[in-house]
Amino acid sequence: MGDPIVSRDDIGRAADLIRGHLLRTPTLACRSLGPDVYLKAELFQKTGSFKPRGVLTKLASLTVEEKACGVIAISAGNHAQAVAWGAAQEGLDALVVMWKGASEAKLAATRGYGAAVDLESSGPSEAFRRLDVLLEETGRTLVHPFDDPLTIAGQGTVGLEILEDVPDVDAIVVPIGGGGLISGIAVATAGNASVIGVEPERSTAMHSALEAGQRVDVTPASIADGLNAPHVGRNTLAIVREHVQEVVLVTEEEIENGFRFLYERAKLACEAAGAAAVAAVLAGKVSGGRTVCVVSGGNVAAETAAGILAGR
Repeated sequence: MGDPIVSRDDIGRAADLIRGHLLRTPTLACRSLGPDVYLKAELFQKTGSFKPRGVLTKLASLTVEEKACGVIAISAGNHAQAVAWGAAQEGLDALVVMWKGASEAKLAATRGYGAAVDLESSGPSEAFRRLDVLLEETGRTLVHPFDDPLTIAGQGTVGLEILEDVPDVDAIVVPIGGGGLISGIAVATAGNASVIGVEPERSTAMHSALEAGQRVDVTPASIADGLNAPHVGRNTLAIVREHVQEVVLVTEEEIENGFRFLYERAKLACEAAGAAAVAAVLAGKVSGGRTVCVVSGGNVAAETAAGILAGR
């Protein structure tokens, strides 16, 4: 048996790397959701999501030559912002591939942090093809949004913090886009808690891959744009197959219910993707034991939030 894709030691090293550079986000009791339910508030992280954890871990590995060539990334928005911010901290040039229809708020923030943005693609699948072209043309180093082992290790630091805050946790519920966050958390907490993934019914990259036994392409179309990955990673699929107990699906209505709950009862201004874990608990699709829901991000356009809150 070969070495693991990502180990607990890798995640420990990532924690040492990012300590002092990122926030130690709180884990909040949420009695209105259940007597033993907690919220890991990653929406309070730098740039408004968990993504800088993996980005800084990856950037710390770059050689002088790689830094001189700059970095490139692909993202619907949260990873884009994290790469733009992280590159600015390191004094690196950054190019981010996004696509038409991406959140204007996330697009503006990415540019505001100093990255150049490529918007030639019409959707996620085309954007990944565009990324391959630009990688060849520019010689930049890819900061992958979910499948790089260093990215996964960085995201796994969320799991270490959960174990510190709720050492007797039974279940950790995690939204899935490309699978980097849940993979890291699952490795970090292996043997300590069950990890349950949540995907929108309209964005099933991981669920479909698990059913097929291999990575497959999907056409994501969820209001939870942060979870609209056209496919999962080969590394993340392998880790989820080994370490994640279950992946459940939630409807768009259930996501919106979770979103409203977090705004109205927990006072957390999350984004739709960040509400997915809570949506699963509210819908009765995850239950039992001491549970931590990861609220993964809070980057949402005002008009989108207003529409969901008004029930439109």
